[in-house]
Amino acid sequence: MATQIDLTGQVAVVTGGGGGIGGATSRALAAAGAHVVVADIDEQRAKETADDILGDGGSARPFVVDVTDSQEVERLAHDVGSADVLVNNVGHYLRATPFLESGPDHWDALHAVNVSHVFACTRAFLPAMVERASGSIVNVASVEGLRGYPADSVYGAYKAAVVHFTRCLALEVASRGVRVNAIAPDVTQSLQVDYDAMVPAELHDRWPVWVPVGRRGVPADSADVVVFLASPLARFVTGHVIPTDGGTLVAGGWFRTATSGRWTNRPRNP
Repeated sequence: MATQIDLTGQVAVVTGGGGGIGGATSRALAAAGAHVVVADIDEQRAKETADDILGDGGSARPFVVDVTDSQEVERLAHDVGSADVLVNNVGHYLRATPFLESGPDHWDALHAVNVSHVFACTRAFLPAMVERASGSIVNVASVEGLRGYPADSVYGAYKAAVVHFTRCLALEVASRGVRVNAIAPDVTQSLQVDYDAMVPAELHDRWPVWVPVGRRGVPADSADVVVFLASPLARFVTGHVIPTDGGTLVAGGWFRTATSGRWTNRPRNP
């Protein structure tokens, strides 16, 4: 790299920061020198990640919060004060449900965990960034927000909302010193999508068929891109969504299985 990433003296808030991509992001930001607020609904997970960071010589503290509750978000923002970096990482597909089998309860649950908390957290921390004329917001969207997602149209639509919110807000605050970007993971081992459990050992040799780079993703693959977007190296980058997908978006997408007709992004036949 042209320069060393140094976030010393900066405060970074990572929602869902205790595990998976969020946990890796918390660790990576701390390794770059930031003081990380590990904001997670799971108290033990938040504490373990913060303790790991402290054990490695970094700076962090856990904060237990349900970011789908606007009052909880206000409590988080009041306690933290101001943040230099906000990573809106929380998101979940809950259960893939075809639209014709879905209903308002499913739509509302998906909206809360994928969209509304992004608005709430951003609204809570953005004013201080604008006041200082400095800050970076990184949203964690999904490749499913950039292509058709046949398994759950509502989830795909909500991830697309995060993508477009990223672009629109970036333009709104670009002249006020705040950058807004996003990543869009795919085929990445995470708390929500456990490929280690989903893909049996006898199919592990298929990863080079499924993913252009030849393997499934690990949380650090996405976390390192978040750190880049939060850093001065990305000082001229705003309004962009970077797929952290090993090339799956440009290579293709979803396929119907020959037997059941269900959709898969991991065809069994080479």
